[in-house]
Amino acid sequence: MKKVLVTGATGGTGSLVMKKLLQQQNEFEAFGFARNEAKVIELFGSTEKFFLGDIKDQSVLEQAMVGINALVILTSAIPIMKTPPTKEGERPVFEYAPGGTPEEVDYQGQKNQIDAAVKAGVEQIVLVGSGGGTDENHYLNTIGNGNILIWKRKAEQYLIDSGIDYTIVHAGGLLNETGGLRELLVGKDDTLINHPPNDIRPSIPREDVAEVVVQALREANARNKSFDIISKPEDDPSGVVTKDFAALFAQTTPGL
Repeated sequence: MKKVLVTGATGGTGSLVMKKLLQQQNEFEAFGFARNEAKVIELFGSTEKFFLGDIKDQSVLEQAMVGINALVILTSAIPIMKTPPTKEGERPVFEYAPGGTPEEVDYQGQKNQIDAAVKAGVEQIVLVGSGGGTDENHYLNTIGNGNILIWKRKAEQYLIDSGIDYTIVHAGGLLNETGGLRELLVGKDDTLINHPPNDIRPSIPREDVAEVVVQALREANARNKSFDIISKPEDDPSGVVTKDFAALFAQTTPGL
């Protein structure tokens, strides 16, 4: 029985990972970590199996890590719209809430989690990040002047340097669509995301990302690997639904 802690467990992808793990109680004992008690109850019915706290609080993280075999990091800073667009073609203006900037959440908050995991003797960390991190001028970095991809990459390098077995997943655009119906494609250094085959949209259903996370907790081929991942369209005639995750992870490589 592998004990797994999922942080960001009430988020769009984190909640899917948590639910998948809870459905496989013969293999995993899942625990969640979240800030919002009301949201935990809304999504899961109760706070059983949940730690409530802030990833900026090292002591709470250390308590949550006790006895944990694997950590799944799905925390991320969330921008808030400050000014909506006033004319066609104009982009809205975003900001981050005080204490919720990418530096504080995506770097320091993830660093805190990694440090707590090291102290607790956690054996494996699966971290879900974002595609686009090779481009410092990426649009996502301009949102709220937060440089979110830059801070995410710093945290990912910190994880690699920590000595814990890692799997880093750089997901393409996230879709709220049914998973398990597409062929998944892996790549490196944003090549797949910037230049997808046949000009397909470089995206992937959240459910498929959640499944990749769960499979990474199982498969030795996923350990000490970092990769980008997207999916072929569901109706792509050349697509073969991905079921062999050991083979998928075998295509991936270490390091950012």
